[in-house]
Amino acid sequence: MNKKSIEIFVGLFVALGALGLLFLALKAANLGSFSGGGDTYTLTAKFDNIGGLKTRAPIRSAGVTVGRITGISLDSVTYQGVVSMEVNKGVEFPRDTSAKILTAGLLGDQYIGLEAGGDPENLKGGDVITRTQSAVVLENLIGQFLFSKAADGGSGKSE
Repeated sequence: MNKKSIEIFVGLFVALGALGLLFLALKAANLGSFSGGGDTYTLTAKFDNIGGLKTRAPIRSAGVTVGRITGISLDSVTYQGVVSMEVNKGVEFPRDTSAKILTAGLLGDQYIGLEAGGDPENLKGGDVITRTQSAVVLENLIGQFLFSKAADGGSGKSE
């Protein structure tokens, strides 16, 4: 091999490495939806506390990603977090579906988990999911634990 062909191979290798890093960065940031996109319908849900939920976070049902969060805002009347989401058209949920803010692992990213109900009618675009469960905030749990230990006197003895 001559010097020119080696330089071409090295250049191609570096370009492929850069494309791989770009792909990995987009996937890690939930920005790379390399699927066809497809048709979706919009749903909203209100939560008392959304925790660290972010736009573009996944919506999952039974562990399968069925959509993405498109927007988060504050309702100025009820002071609840309003989450707008787009769900794939091929996946329909009953009207009594519940939405929970869950965490991937102990300290992972948060996402919305949908649990299907038993209503014969399905949700349509623009509907509001009324059965919701807010995020469990780790700092609040630790604070409650410490407060309960302080109230017990911190003795640690079981009598």
